[in-house]
Order: sequence, then C-alpha cells, then structure tokens
Amino acid sequence: MFHQVPVLPVVVPAAAAAFAALLWSVQRRERLSVPRAAVALALCVYFAGVVANTVFPIFVDKPSSDQPWYSHMALVPLVNYEIADAVMNSLVFVPLGMLVPLFLGRASWWRVLALASLLSLMIEVAQYTTAHLLGGGHVADVNDLLFNVAGAALGYALFAVLSRPPGASAVIDRFRWR
Repeated sequence: MFHQVPVLPVVVPAAAAAFAALLWSVQRRERLSVPRAAVALALCVYFAGVVANTVFPIFVDKPSSDQPWYSHMALVPLVNYEIADAVMNSLVFVPLGMLVPLFLGRASWWRVLALASLLSLMIEVAQYTTAHLLGGGHVADVNDLLFNVAGAALGYALFAVLSRPPGASAVIDRFRWR
C-alpha cells in the first residue's frame, strides 16, 4: 500500500487563504458585501473541489515507473473517450462559466473560454506532472480539456440566459465584483 498526500489538509487551508485574500481584495476597494463574499466563497469551494478531484491522489512512496513519458497522456481527441467522462468534464466546468462573469464583471464569452482553457490546461499539466513524477492517479487528456471548455461555454450561456429577464440584471449586479 502506498502512502498518499492527504487531500483535506492541503486543499482546505489553500481555499481558506484564497478566500481571505479575495475578501481583503474586495474590502480594499470598499466593495465588500454579502453577495460578493458569497461569490468569493463559491469560487474558493469550487476550486478546492476541482483540485481535490483532479490532482489528487498523489503518492509519496510509489516506486518510479519505467514507462515512457507519454504513457500518462491521451493526446488524440475523441478516441477511446467515454460519454460519461465527457458529460462529467462538461458539468464540472459549468459553474466556472457562471462564476467568471460575476468575478470579472461583465466578462465576454471569449474571456470566459480563455480562462476555462487556461484552468483546464493547468489541471492537465498538474495531472501529467503528478502522474509522471509523483505517482499520481490521473492521465492528462486532451478530451478533458475540450469538454471542460465546452462546460464553461454552457455555463456562460446559462448565465447569459438567466441574466436577460427584466430585473435580473439589477440582482446580478449586486454579486458582480467590478
């Protein structure tokens, strides 16, 4: 049995520190409110959950493998990719597509997709690094990146639809950071 880096003692303090930094940031601009604090909390809980479920497990004593460097990667789109994985990876990024416009203010669809692409790429690089160097339990997969971005696009589209009714914009503006 291999020893693992514990998830909660890493992720929870990181999320708490990020939450404190976000609150300090919005307070410094004299825009702190309960709705904006709720957005900060949602972002931190969301990111903590994503990191906990995509980067971990990390093993501390797993023997090194003699597999080639590319064995922890899937670089061909839509080959041997299951529908359940596509749905799951899309759903995981729907909240990001809804939270980014609140955090950045009136973010455009291309900014939301750029941030989703960057976050997803960072996750895939972390998965590759932990799998290749630390015995992590994930494979870096180009399909995950594609469906993560699709999920963020879906979340942004949902946000756009929900913000269209009369009066919705005024309520949403209370949650916006900028």
